[in-house]
Amino acid sequence: MPHRKRELSFKNQPLHVTMRLLVRPLRTQFLYPTVRDAIAKASGRLPGEFRVCEFSVQEDHIHLLVEAGTPRALSQGMHGLALRLALAINRLTFRRGPVFADRWHGRVLTRPREVRNALVYVLANFRKHPGGGHGKAGAWDVFSSAPYFRGFREFKGEAPRDCIDNAVPRALIPSGESPVLPASTWLLREGWRRHGLISVTEAPQLSAHPGVARWRPAE
Repeated sequence: MPHRKRELSFKNQPLHVTMRLLVRPLRTQFLYPTVRDAIAKASGRLPGEFRVCEFSVQEDHIHLLVEAGTPRALSQGMHGLALRLALAINRLTFRRGPVFADRWHGRVLTRPREVRNALVYVLANFRKHPGGGHGKAGAWDVFSSAPYFRGFREFKGEAPRDCIDNAVPRALIPSGESPVLPASTWLLREGWRRHGLISVTEAPQLSAHPGVARWRPAE
């Protein structure tokens, strides 16, 4: 795909970002903790400038909902995350060479319903993939930030991990309280709730797919 510059304007707007990797499978007790910890550390690297608010890890790609104060902060934050992921994964798997199949792609989210659709798309993305379900029907994805998400209708403002002791398998429990940071934009913090809280049984809608209105960062 050709590299094309595009002027970005996303002040007070979250972004849906997709990163595709050459290493797989990521959804294992061996690789997932390394990926999750890299996301958590990159999110806190630029306080107030770049943050990862939600994520899900699939077999060979990662979905993120991020916030950034400026295009420069977004570029630096994503570069830092990609670098952390590459170094950590190569070190863990005793490999060398590229880790990513392509440069990351993002989509600016501008409306409450669009943000809600993106939240479902990210947190319930495992339902799009054959054999992607984990545990009983309707359960949250433990290879994502869903166990720490406070917008599920069934939990009334609490996160699954706050209410259920085994919401996350012992091997996947992070060292900190949560691997993601609270949203700061109105759209991702409150705006999406205008269209109703999310059920743990919901599946992604086609309209939320990041392939629509896709762009790539400039060099």
